[in-house]
Amino acid sequence: MSFRKTPFTFDNSYQRLPGHFHAHTLPTPVSAPRLIALNTALCAELGLDAQELETEGARIFSGNSLPEGAASIAQAYAGHQFGNFVHQLGDGRAILLGEIFDSRGVRRDIQLKGAGPTPFSRRGDGRAALGPVLREYLVSEAMHALGIPTTRALAAVSTGDPVFREGPLPGAVLTRVAASHIRVGTFEYFAAREDDASVEQLAWHVIERHYPECKEAEQPFQALLQAVIERQTSLVARWMQFGFIHGVMNTDNMAISGETLDYGPCAFMDVYHPQTVFSAIDRGGRYAFSNQPLIAQWNLARFAETLLPFLDSTPDKALEFANALIQKVPDLWKAHWLGGMRLKLGLKKELAEDAGLIEGLLNAMQEGGADFTLTFRRLCLAAEHPEADAAVAELFSTPESYTLWAKEWRQRITLESGAACARAAAMRAANPALIPRNHRIAQAIEAGEQGDFSVFERLRNHLLRPYSEPEGFEELAVPPEPHERVLRTFCGT
Repeated sequence: MSFRKTPFTFDNSYQRLPGHFHAHTLPTPVSAPRLIALNTALCAELGLDAQELETEGARIFSGNSLPEGAASIAQAYAGHQFGNFVHQLGDGRAILLGEIFDSRGVRRDIQLKGAGPTPFSRRGDGRAALGPVLREYLVSEAMHALGIPTTRALAAVSTGDPVFREGPLPGAVLTRVAASHIRVGTFEYFAAREDDASVEQLAWHVIERHYPECKEAEQPFQALLQAVIERQTSLVARWMQFGFIHGVMNTDNMAISGETLDYGPCAFMDVYHPQTVFSAIDRGGRYAFSNQPLIAQWNLARFAETLLPFLDSTPDKALEFANALIQKVPDLWKAHWLGGMRLKLGLKKELAEDAGLIEGLLNAMQEGGADFTLTFRRLCLAAEHPEADAAVAELFSTPESYTLWAKEWRQRITLESGAACARAAAMRAANPALIPRNHRIAQAIEAGEQGDFSVFERLRNHLLRPYSEPEGFEELAVPPEPHERVLRTFCGT
């Protein structure tokens, strides 16, 4: 393992926490690293020299060359996986290189995913296949472009070495950037060991890093719980405004920062149905699209449990406070969701009947098998030109259900002020023309596994501008034909 001077200036606060919070581990070198993709826009945001990384990136982002000052640690955490508690998980195939400050002075993690085994690998190889790396790169950057809080993809590197799942697959490493990789499961790790001192130390670390306003509160840990609940309810509402299904909402995949974390068997819906499941391992539909708010509430309850000793000196009062907050989660989520859905329908005023109007459209879409993204995008034109209703109705196998709903929508719009063209423009800013459709990602992966990354590059470039309609986007925006549908996604481990 070589150590090189690089553009990174690390300041590794998590490494300075006690040793049982993490394990020092070095990346395992690979035979033939090749830089597939470098996110030059993110490089600029992080204050990194993209030109230098174009040269050095294959070695650094594969783990073959460790940057000077790197932490090189795997973080310890536990988690509830499909409702079952696992006492110890940890970074089994991820190594935190370290933390840097971006151009705004915000601390960001730089992590290698797929860089080899760690003390938490549990007999796993610690590697990642090329397909999941390309998927996470595309989906996380698309999420960022859509305006959804998310971890980011800085680079993707092929390793030249195979990984073995059901058969041999080309290997790769993803470099991920996050506000942090601290999870609900990180708190659970120490709480399960009745290590209250470490829970408290972790909580103060999180407050300092993510929620500094809580330091001024009369009860900082109560304020922390409230702040995390607010961010998570807002995040899940954003997911569902775009038809996104995380696929594996285990507590070890819920970031305390409020970013979308761990893109495994995730996908965006094509045809709308509330019980849609893509994840091949979610056989019972626990993490189906419509279940996501309930699962967020369940996960947040597990987080609240870890903080109980610090919420109040009287245990009964601590439990009462936590329960009161957790019971408010559905209403908080719905308020965020309604706000976003109103924007998608061109509504600024908040009227009580709006919830029924929104549900009416979703019910019609479910009945008519309408595409989620295209329905809302075509509504933008219909808001300005009523004759464009025909283009929306043709997405429904039961067009009369849309026609009936559209009459209610137009009646509701009469209660709004402003010109129709302004309303349509605002709707276009809330309804993307392009999402990372599952079949397009599958095509990019299939080509990449054959050494052709042009399909990946084209899709990546278009996904950076999801709300515009640049030349050539149409092919990528249409739903899959029946033979192109990808109904199952995999986590890649």
